[in-house]
Amino acid sequence: MTPTTAPDTAPVSVKLSFLDRYLALWILLAMGVGLGLGRIFPQLGALLDRFTIAGVSVPIAIGLLVMMYPVLAKVRYNETGRVLADKKLMITSLVINWLLAPAFMFVLAWVFLADLPEYRTGLIIVGLARCIAMVFIWNDLACGDREAAAVLVAINSVFQVVAFGALGWFYLQLLPSWLGLETTSAEFSIAAITLSVLVFLGIPLLAGFLTRTFGEKVKGRDWYENKFLPKIGPWALYGLLFTIVLLFALQGDNIISKPLDVVRMAIPLLIYFVVVFGAGMLIGHALKLGYPRTTTLAFTAAGNNFELAIAVAIATFGATSGQALAGVVGPLIEVPILIALVYVALWARKFFPTASTTISS
Repeated sequence: MTPTTAPDTAPVSVKLSFLDRYLALWILLAMGVGLGLGRIFPQLGALLDRFTIAGVSVPIAIGLLVMMYPVLAKVRYNETGRVLADKKLMITSLVINWLLAPAFMFVLAWVFLADLPEYRTGLIIVGLARCIAMVFIWNDLACGDREAAAVLVAINSVFQVVAFGALGWFYLQLLPSWLGLETTSAEFSIAAITLSVLVFLGIPLLAGFLTRTFGEKVKGRDWYENKFLPKIGPWALYGLLFTIVLLFALQGDNIISKPLDVVRMAIPLLIYFVVVFGAGMLIGHALKLGYPRTTTLAFTAAGNNFELAIAVAIATFGATSGQALAGVVGPLIEVPILIALVYVALWARKFFPTASTTISS
């Protein structure tokens, strides 16, 4: 792999685009707009439920699909070979992403939200939705390995389509029953989660793959990445904000009447992001992956695909459910925390020797 270039000295906030720099602010504003709409139009919920796609109202479904597509159009699907050959990175990433991190979120959800089953379930779903979106931003800002990030994102995307439903069943029903804990309510089903993943991840994943393949074939990679992607990129944020507005319009009464519940969800999320990121950095350092790949490992492990978590929660439990609210709280906590962790990663470079980017067998 080509060595990652040295970072410039500009502050992280300056490197972010205007939209990304104030993402937490936009989310807060979208929440406020949604709360206002819910007060002005109390009949909004009934209107949204008239037409559905995979159990989700059409406007919300459109928002979910719009926010997923630009992210998946960024993945370099034809560059998997080189990183797949790095067995050390691949195995470590799979273990952290699909064994350790979901299990850790399961523990946190039960420790902090044992008496709030809807929020607890929502956090567990967040833990199962591995990062495929904002990780590109955090990874670039922290000078991680771009090719490794692209491949790990592609693998996470495909793995989620195949395994998300089964993992949801394991963590929400099978494992709790083994431990003598309360299982998720009967309205949960592996088929419902699998269907929502196929629709809200499968469709944009296929669209992103086809767009990348034919866009590069017809116009070339330079045009695709420097002309086309910047044009569609902001739509991921637009879709997210649109979805948040509708969700908070439906969730307004719950949020206003239960602000402490939001705080209780924020605490385990904060712990999760910091601990998983730190574990990724320490493991990468111990395995001598080098700074660029270690940083990529840490951010792909710590970040979560809150878009998919929101989609699954809405499709399975409803837009007004506590599970959906937990999914919405996710990005509000994740964005500022991971921006802070970019600075932590850059500070940690001094503990790494000159990065070697040779493939580890």
